[in-house]
Amino acid sequence: MGMRHASSDDPECSYIIWTPVEGLGNRILSTASAFLYALLTDRVLLVHHPADDLNDVFCEPFPWLYVHLQTDYKPDDRRFFCDDGQDSLRGVRWLVLRSDNYFVPGLFFLPRYEEELARLFPHRDTVFHHLGRYLFHPSNTVWGMATRYYSSYLAPAEERVGVQVREFKYARISADERYKQIISCASRESLLPAVKDATLPSSDSDHHQQQEQEQETKRKAVLVVSLNGDYYDKLSSLYYEHGAAGGHGAVTVSVFQPTHLGMQHSEKRQHNQKALAEIVLLSFSDVVVTSAQSTFGYVSQGLAGLRPWVLMLPADGKVPDPPCRLASTIEPCFMKAPHYDCRTRGHSDNGKLLPYIRQCQDVSYGVQLVE
Repeated sequence: MGMRHASSDDPECSYIIWTPVEGLGNRILSTASAFLYALLTDRVLLVHHPADDLNDVFCEPFPWLYVHLQTDYKPDDRRFFCDDGQDSLRGVRWLVLRSDNYFVPGLFFLPRYEEELARLFPHRDTVFHHLGRYLFHPSNTVWGMATRYYSSYLAPAEERVGVQVREFKYARISADERYKQIISCASRESLLPAVKDATLPSSDSDHHQQQEQEQETKRKAVLVVSLNGDYYDKLSSLYYEHGAAGGHGAVTVSVFQPTHLGMQHSEKRQHNQKALAEIVLLSFSDVVVTSAQSTFGYVSQGLAGLRPWVLMLPADGKVPDPPCRLASTIEPCFMKAPHYDCRTRGHSDNGKLLPYIRQCQDVSYGVQLVE
């Protein structure tokens, strides 16, 4: 609506934020002026009300509704995933959405969208894979970081194993125990070859030994992505000091970690650039190991199109049994599913309503799309 500014060649949305100054008359005049300027310059007008001094003064010129889909949402909020909840939103032109969840599986509960979703995604376990690759294109800066690192360190290998380690305060585990978990998973599932003159916990099945021998003909690059540098140090020392055990042919294992920033700083641009570069690098993996309940891991596996080996949450600070599990789907977990019965307005297990939505392996109260 309105004319595009002659000097504007930026395809991204532009905004003008109106803030209140002086008395009501001034505010009315300046709001009208800002709205017209927004029309002429093809901008979105955002009205900032830092206080309640204009609440219940004007009728909203645009139907405007707030949808709260964060992890602390209440039963009324969860009606968003019900047919009558969607009915109430039909005439609303402006929706403000606040969410920290992958709530895509919840949209599949709505019969009105079933046909369209089936057309868009014939394979339900690839929804985020397609959405993510369509929406989230790294900037030149981020792409440069990723491709330079890949060309220098990962490209020469025949196989790339990504290991993403995320720690949570509610699931504490020491660095030594976490390292034991990584090694136990890698050995048990034959993700990395055994080493000479060193003992790795492993299952002794002939099948695993045969797989190890076949994999030992390759050069493997292990990409460690973690805020902590301990796991890289231990893995690189392991293969530097001992080397890989013999098989049908020579094998080399090289371990790399682009960053070890120590703490998460999502408010800093450079931190986010490095984080996205590492997500991109993980998505280049042939095999990926992720951490339970990590959204960073979900994004990486989704962009990669891989079912990850998931490092399960620790059991009383110790390595769980099994140390890792192969995920049943590529899809991220909707970690705070509504678990809401639209008919009775009571509790319902969303993991049992549809054959293609199941409980997440790493989040007991979450659900995810499966094929």
